[in-house]
Amino acid sequence: MTSNRSLWLPRFAKLTCLSTYLLIVVGSLVTTTGSGLAVPDWPLSFGQFFPEMKGGVLFEHGHRMVAGSVGLMMTALAIWVWLVEKRRWLKMLALTAWFAVVLQAILGGVTVLHQLPVPVSVSHSGLAMIFFALTAFIALATDNSWDAMRENTSFEPPSAALTKFAIAAAVVVYIQILFGAIMRHMGAGMAIPDWPLSYGQIIAPRLDVATIGFNFAHRTWAWVTASALVILFFAVRRHSRREHGLRAWAHLLAGLVFVQILLGAWTVWSIKDYVVTTLHVATGAAIWIITIAVMIRTLRLRHTATVPHTVPVVKSREALA
Repeated sequence: MTSNRSLWLPRFAKLTCLSTYLLIVVGSLVTTTGSGLAVPDWPLSFGQFFPEMKGGVLFEHGHRMVAGSVGLMMTALAIWVWLVEKRRWLKMLALTAWFAVVLQAILGGVTVLHQLPVPVSVSHSGLAMIFFALTAFIALATDNSWDAMRENTSFEPPSAALTKFAIAAAVVVYIQILFGAIMRHMGAGMAIPDWPLSYGQIIAPRLDVATIGFNFAHRTWAWVTASALVILFFAVRRHSRREHGLRAWAHLLAGLVFVQILLGAWTVWSIKDYVVTTLHVATGAAIWIITIAVMIRTLRLRHTATVPHTVPVVKSREALA
């Protein structure tokens, strides 16, 4: 029978991860609606804990409230992991995630107090995705399936090639996230007003202009990202035929890549409609975390295949006689 500890800790870890995803979506609403400076002070809002929630204040202060909740949840999760877990690496992972959310709060405050400087805003976005990945790692590592992978002797260990593809795909997706963050915080989302061409050309003119250059880099790297995820999809299908969890994630990734390309195009065609733009960011975050999950599960399965299992010795009847 599953103990309360093993039952509720992974549930809370998953809730923290899901709440982090919500925080990222709400944060994208702040950027897409131009509400980053709707509240000019920090950590209070107009000197209050609960200002009047209307206009841009609704998005900015709402983001702060969700961020505060995630911070408290991460604090509770880190303490919980330290109290009940025996795996030292998992304790350090939880502590790292806690430090990340504290640093994220500080970067959020600096962003507001210094009038949205692009380097700080981009760092804030990039760290958000790293923190998101850390919460996903904790959720996966505390789940019962983590140990079940080691106990299951019928699983098919991933090949070295699949492991490399998974790691490379995660790196490629993260670079695309950074390109998107730079473009967003520079206000360069419409620096190239048409799609799929760029000013009617395959290669955009005036790439020396920062806004156009980063916009075009985001578009170009999007195809690199899509290609990497398609390669990962076929690699999972070929090298991990009996791992249904990995295959399901790979299929979901392939579908989300198609949706994300359409949302990117729609963002341009709608002249950055805030709903479409937010969906674009939300889908990008979903692609990121599923890629991370594929990478972590692949590494875990490969690790269980290379580390010898402890097999209990059963004495024969003759030896016992």
